Order: sequence, then C-alpha cells, then structure tokens
Amino acid sequence: MSKQPAMDTTHPPDGGSPDLAPDLAAVEAAALKRAKAETIGRYVAMFFMPLIMVSMMISGYLGTMHAPTPHNMPIAVVGSGQQASLFAGALEAGNPDAVDVQIVDSAESARQLVLERKISGAVYITDGTATVYTASSAGASQATVVKGLLAPKVLAQGLTLQTEDLAPLPQNDAAGLGAMFLATALVMAGYLPFSMTLSNSPELLRFRRAVPLLAGWAALVAALVWGVTGPVLGVVQGHTMAVLGIAWLGVFAIGSVQLLLTRFLGPMAVIAAMLFLTVLGMPASNMSMSVYTMPGFFTFLHSVLPTPAIGEALRSVLYFDGSGVGPHLLVLVIGAVLALGLTLMFDARKRRRNPSYTGPKPSVPSLHGGPRPKTRRWRYGSLLLFPLAMVTMMISVTAGAMGSPTPRDMPVAIVGTTVAQAQQAVDGLNKSMPGLFDLRALGSAEEARTQVQDRTVTAAFVLPSAENPQATLVTNQAAGASAQQVTVAVFGQVATAQHLKMVTENVAPLSSTDTMGSVSMYIAMGWIMAGFMIIIVGANAAPKSRPLRRLLPIVTAWSVFMSAALWLIAGPITGSIEGHFWPLFGAGIVAIFCVAMFTTVLERLMGMFAVVPAVGILMLVGIPASGGGLSVYMEPEIFRVLHQFLPMPAGVESIRSILYFGSDTVGTHLLTFGIWGAISLALVMIIDKIKPPRTEMHPIEPETTGVEPAKELVTA
Repeated sequence: MSKQPAMDTTHPPDGGSPDLAPDLAAVEAAALKRAKAETIGRYVAMFFMPLIMVSMMISGYLGTMHAPTPHNMPIAVVGSGQQASLFAGALEAGNPDAVDVQIVDSAESARQLVLERKISGAVYITDGTATVYTASSAGASQATVVKGLLAPKVLAQGLTLQTEDLAPLPQNDAAGLGAMFLATALVMAGYLPFSMTLSNSPELLRFRRAVPLLAGWAALVAALVWGVTGPVLGVVQGHTMAVLGIAWLGVFAIGSVQLLLTRFLGPMAVIAAMLFLTVLGMPASNMSMSVYTMPGFFTFLHSVLPTPAIGEALRSVLYFDGSGVGPHLLVLVIGAVLALGLTLMFDARKRRRNPSYTGPKPSVPSLHGGPRPKTRRWRYGSLLLFPLAMVTMMISVTAGAMGSPTPRDMPVAIVGTTVAQAQQAVDGLNKSMPGLFDLRALGSAEEARTQVQDRTVTAAFVLPSAENPQATLVTNQAAGASAQQVTVAVFGQVATAQHLKMVTENVAPLSSTDTMGSVSMYIAMGWIMAGFMIIIVGANAAPKSRPLRRLLPIVTAWSVFMSAALWLIAGPITGSIEGHFWPLFGAGIVAIFCVAMFTTVLERLMGMFAVVPAVGILMLVGIPASGGGLSVYMEPEIFRVLHQFLPMPAGVESIRSILYFGSDTVGTHLLTFGIWGAISLALVMIIDKIKPPRTEMHPIEPETTGVEPAKELVTA
C-alpha cells in the first residue's frame, strides 16, 4: 500500500491563504476606516448644514433690506407745456439712479399705468399744482417711497403739492400685509413636506404617488390658509374661489419643483429651496418692500420666481379685482409643468441606467425621536402633522399679530409747564382718541426726554409755552421706527387741529446703514437660528454628539464661531453695522448657547418634532414679540407681555442697546438668556438621568421601509 502524500498546508490547491488572520485584520481595518470616515462626515454635516442655512438667510436679508434705496423706480410725469418737461428733467438730474422717468400724454393714462402696476407712481402738473398719484394696494412702502421722491421736487419747483391714492387698502387689511402673509405660508407649505418625506419615507416620492399626494396637500393647505386669514381673522374678505385657486396652484407648483430638486440634490434640496424661495424670493416679492428698492437683478427675479408670482397674484385678486393676475399664474403653471416633466425624464433615465434601483433609503427612522413606527399609518400621519402644524402656526401667528397694526395703549408723555396743565391736555386727548395711547402727564421737558431716551415712553409731546411758542414732539427712532412714524403722524394731526406749529426732535436717529431699523432683528434671527439648528441637525446627522459631555463643548465652540461669523456678515460683508465687535460678539455667544440648550430640552422629548415648538416659540411668536419689525404697542397685548420673557426680544433689544444706546440695558437682556439657558441645562441633565440619550439611530428594518420590489418600481 503506497503512502499518500501529506497535504501541503502552505500552498492550498485553491490558491487561498493558509492563514485567514491577515485578511480578517484587513477587513476590520477597512471597516474601522469607513466608520471613522462616516463619523467625520456626520460631524461635518452637523456644522455645514446650519452654517450654510443661517449664513445664507441672514446675508440675503441684511444685504438687501438693511438700507433699501430706490433703483430705476418707474415714475410718470404728465402735464401740458414746458413745466412738465422741466420737472421731469429736474427729477432725473436729482435722482439719476433712483428713478426711470417717462412722460405720458394725459392724467388718465398715468392713473391707468399706476393701477396696472406698470409704474410705481405718477405726478400730474397743471396750473401751479402737482398731484402725486400712488396706489397703496400695490405696496404701502412703495407709495411712501414715491411720495418721498416726488414731494421735495414738487416743493422745490414752487408747486402746490396734492396726493391721491388711486387704490387705497381695504379697512380689514389696512397695512396691506394679507397677501404677504398668505404667500409666506404657501411657500413654506410647498417646499417643506417633500424635504421631510425624503428622509423618513422616500417611497412616497415615487412619481405616481407624489403627484396625487401633492395635489391633495395643496387643497388642504389652500383651505387652511383661507380659513385662518378669512373667516377666523378677517384679514382677507371675499374672493374665496380665486384665493383658494391661487393657493392651490402656488403650493402645487412649488411642491413640483421641490420634487425635482430632491431627485438631483437629495437632502440638500432644502437649501436650494431656501435660496430661491426665501433668500432671493422674499426681497424679489415686492410684498413688504418695493422691489425697486432692492439691488437691480431682483426686478428680473420678480418676474420668474414663484414667491413673487404667488404674492402678486393674490394682491391682484384681493386689491385689484383680478387685474393683472394672468402673467403671475402663468409663471406658476410653467414652473409646475416643467418640473414634473423633468422629474419624469430623470426617473426614466435612472431606470435605464440601473433597472434594479429601488430608490433612496430612509435616513430618519421617525420624526418623534423614538423607534420607527411599525405601521405606515402612524409614520405617514406624522409626516402630515409636521408641515401642517408649521403652516398653521405661521399663518395664525403672523396674521394674528401683525394683520391689523393699530396703536394700543402706546406710552406717550404729555409735557406742560405744570403737571396740572399736562393732565388737562391728557384728559382731552383721551376723549378724542380713546385706547390708542397711554398718555402720561409730566411737568418737565428734560424728564420727558430722559424717558424717551431710556424707552420708558415711545414719544413725548411738549405743549407750547411762553418761552417756546411751538409744540415739540420728542421721538426715538432707534427704539422703533414704526412707533416713531405713528406718533409723528397722529400728533402732527393733533397739532394741526389745534392750529399749532409742531417740530420733531429725534433723540436717537437710525444710522445710514440701518434706515429701516431692521438690522437688530436680522442679527437676532441669526443668533436664534444658529442656536436651534445646531441641535436639530446634529441630533440626526451626528447622534454621537447627543451626550451632554460631548454636546457642551461642541455648542460652546459653535456659539463662539457663529457669533463671530454673524458679526462678519453684518459688518464687513453687508455693511449693515460699523464696529461694536466685542459687545455683539459676547452677547451673541450667550444667546446662541442658551437657545441651543432650550432646543436640546425639546429635542430630548420630541425628536425632530422639536422643530415645531422651537420655531413657534423662538421665531414665529418671538419676532412679533420682539418689536424688531413692528412695535409691540401695535399688536395684541399678549405680545407686549411676551416681549419681557422670550429670547428673540432679548436679542433684538440687546443689539439695539449696543448699536444705539451705549449698551445701557444689555445686562438685563443677557440675564433673560441666562435664565433660559440655565433652566434648560438643568432640565437636560434631569432628562438624561432618567433616559440616557441614544448615540445611534434607531434601526430601520427592511420590511418597514416600504420600498417596493425593483420590478414594480420600474413599471411605475
């Protein structure tokens, strides 16, 4: 019997390695390398997304709206003889970049051009009189700018000035903000749902599912925003079917574009939406400020972007009986058709190149922060609830707070030679305008100026005396431009009714880089957004950052970095402020950190649903309560109370104090932030003791993803 050769273990017949240990070690090393790269990528995303979104938003707003200036504003001049030509020449010579002057044949033609919104205003010169035509329904701020451009020229020519509002705003929408509030809510409703769906339930983005879902969502939102602004708040009255139709088309068009963007950009589609719909769309919308006071290319964007199209279509229906609505509806229709067509082409190309492609995988197990719901009903229900709550809050709070801006107990001092004389004037004024002002009798003009300076009162009306035979209105523009405008207008009428000459004294004028007084609000918005976004994005992009021992140093470093970045945006980049680095830098660090701690409490309890209360409390309620855009004395009383407690008002007032009042009240407002931050940090520590935070996402089981077999997807 022959002896069989021994097996050669050093050279196996199949050519494999005799020792698998090196291969296993290599596999483990590669796995560790991939895990490390993924961790780094997640932390990068944690910082990158908030940085881009906050910087983009604040740069856009500060860059366009910190000091709006007329650019090529179309103005018509009409009149007989040489006087009209001379006036037109003087107007162009005095404002070569501000106006685009055209001469028309008749006053009727000029009126029609104003009503059709082809020009911003007109002036009709005849027999030593100049009548300025405006249409406040085409934009109250635009009408004010037109008068500001034309009135000085009229008076300089020795002409008698008259004004005529060809399309006054309705009583139920005296500020003309109804169309703007509607457009803002509809824009959010258009881009928000698909952004969430991509992360949580991407199977709903298949074309044959997405389009009918979008159509139903648009109908729901249209009914919602009409119901809130119409029957509930009364800001919008009449034109029911037209408003519902425009609202449906606006949401459907924006949603269609967003569906296309998710195909190309994935999760980054939300950044593109913010860029085109908000950062560029709002300044181009012509809603809050005239598009002719924005940089020149915004007049082009006004004719192609969906935000202006929705706003102008609603304005045409609400204030001009539908005149001029067609071109704006066409923009929305073309956008929807092109977006859906391109989406179909993209899907067809994707199927040809990869027939087995089953679509993107979900990256967020649930919106509530817990395990993925076992049934689609709960998962899809949360997807509906999230944007519905956001849209409902936005339209309800903004329209409810600022839909009918009217003075309500606005504090004003009345100054006489004695307190008794001042009290007599107070009693008379209270009878003639009850409820508008909280009038306080004073006997010293210096004491009144001190109270105006420290913002105890919004203005002081100093009665004539033997030493000073004219009335004086002491105002504080930097403390609130809207309050100053109201007091100047109302007490100017009071002085006229009593045949008094009135002069205005402004104890704190706004700077030339902050002509609207809105810079403090936009910087504060940056602080607030930076604080809550780092937590919301980080909890989902980099869950390993959630434990407090890791989160605190991350948030501290982020607060320092973003406070400096926002100062750079406000200062050197946009030119909105000059100097004040150290106080703004320090206040910004405190604000961002404390807001982040408050958001952490909400995130621990609610997961991504924390966005709803965070945005609601910090932004949607916080902005009206801040007095940054509209005086809290022109809003419902609840916002005056909230002004003392919420972070956004603390941010706005601390920035105002730094920029205009020598940081006189910064300590008080930083204390407000500190209380929010300290209580929130304590709550986070308690919550973490009870339920330690997860550092990994909840698993997403294949059977619960809802992804259909590849073959069925191809036939879709």
